[in-house]
Amino acid sequence: MAHENARSSVSRRGFLVGSTALAGSAFAAPAFAKDKNDKKDKGEQIITGDSPDSDMPLKKAEIEFEGDHQAGISTPPQAFANLIGFNLYRDVDLDAAKRLMRLWTEDAHKLSQGETPVGDLEPELAWTPANLTITCGVGEPFFDKLGLTDRKPGWLHPIDKFDKDKLEDQWGQTDICLQICTDDPITLAHATRHFIRSSVRYAEAKWLQHGFLHAVGSVEKGATGRNLFGFKDGTVNPSSDEEYNDQVWIDEGPEWSRNGTCLVVRRISYDMDEWEKLDRMSREMVFGRTMGEGAPLSGGDEFTPADYKKTDEIGLPVIDPMSHMARAVNPDDLPHQKLRRRAYNYDLPPVPGDVDHSNSGLIFICFQKNPEEQFTAIQKRLNEADRLNQWITHIGSSVYFCPPGVGEGRDKYWAQGLLES
Repeated sequence: MAHENARSSVSRRGFLVGSTALAGSAFAAPAFAKDKNDKKDKGEQIITGDSPDSDMPLKKAEIEFEGDHQAGISTPPQAFANLIGFNLYRDVDLDAAKRLMRLWTEDAHKLSQGETPVGDLEPELAWTPANLTITCGVGEPFFDKLGLTDRKPGWLHPIDKFDKDKLEDQWGQTDICLQICTDDPITLAHATRHFIRSSVRYAEAKWLQHGFLHAVGSVEKGATGRNLFGFKDGTVNPSSDEEYNDQVWIDEGPEWSRNGTCLVVRRISYDMDEWEKLDRMSREMVFGRTMGEGAPLSGGDEFTPADYKKTDEIGLPVIDPMSHMARAVNPDDLPHQKLRRRAYNYDLPPVPGDVDHSNSGLIFICFQKNPEEQFTAIQKRLNEADRLNQWITHIGSSVYFCPPGVGEGRDKYWAQGLLES
């Protein structure tokens, strides 16, 4: 087995312990001890990054790691993301899972603050966090494999398959999901490799989903991102603490789950070949919004509430009742059917021999208290009648419990409350 080979080699923690015996060795410390405060060697320039006139504004851009909630959820979306689905090896028990979570939490903390994790031989790649966040979620199999089935939230199970879904196992449920987001692609690649490498004794990566939005500086700060159909994606989202408390953060159940949330990941394939046959007006009718500003077709700007009763000069609704916008909005009597959208685009080379000339789509990421009452309820409505269904297909689905944040007075590592309760 792959992990048996890995265990026969020297682990990075074990190597460090052994290397401390080399008291006089030049190899014992420099590569590992260096952090973001120790960069002034060989004439390296000290970059502040936070100066208004700095040409490297991301150099020291950091997102606070500790807090009531994990970073990467309410955090404004960064430009690039990797989602990695891991499956634990069969012989990983509860104690081993605790070690993995301690290891990952420690390394995530350091990397997000521009510091070098223990054993990292590429410290230069860690010095530019560029708003790096690492968010951890655990799936239903994680609970089952570790003998924690009785602690599993009632909603933590696969999303019911809808008749228009064409789910592929390669994008299916995993034991653990790491969402790694940053504004720098090299930082992203380094962090991704680091977590895959550090898990080699505990888990293997089943899939990796790479996503992107606009690069920093190419659109106004805080602007809603666009999907590859050309429309703004994520206009309707919680913005205040009150809205996050209502829609996202778990506030019931066992103490170890409170301030956590539920992560749903859906991989949605776009039929770009057929979509591009539509004229601009038809595309706007499908979505119910303008392509330029993202305003509802009933008028106003991007954030103007839609008027679904407004009609045109011949009495037809200005916003098609079957448009994506109209089907996605929560009914007045179901105000809880809202969630935190944090989607990313993907664009891969066309599959050789495939009739389609594109391989593009959306990694739909959303956070909520309970997917049965939020995501699933919304998706059921969309599956029944959404004009956009003609050009999209859901090909991947997974669900995770994201533990609360860590820090002083809180858990010391991800899911500590769950694993030690």
